[in-house]
Amino acid sequence: MSLAPHAFRIEGELTIYRAAELAPALKSALDAVPAGESLTVDLAEVGEMDCAGAQLLIAARRSARESGRALRLGDRSAAASEVLRTLALDTFFAE
Repeated sequence: MSLAPHAFRIEGELTIYRAAELAPALKSALDAVPAGESLTVDLAEVGEMDCAGAQLLIAARRSARESGRALRLGDRSAAASEVLRTLALDTFFAE
């Protein structure tokens, strides 16, 4: 499957151990998106996700909105879907 025009793919862990590493890369990807457009975050290859990973996505979504952009979640692995559903964030990111 091809990525959206403005996409950021996360592979492996989306956990507290990688959140600090991923945050600047995600911010750079978001900054490269023109105002009024959206960044799609592909979670299809995420093997493990925790609350810190969810917090990173929430913060990125907030930053996107504040800068006139949108952040959307694309494909999701079973691990990512389970965490989002458990934290009731699946509908939060559906908006």
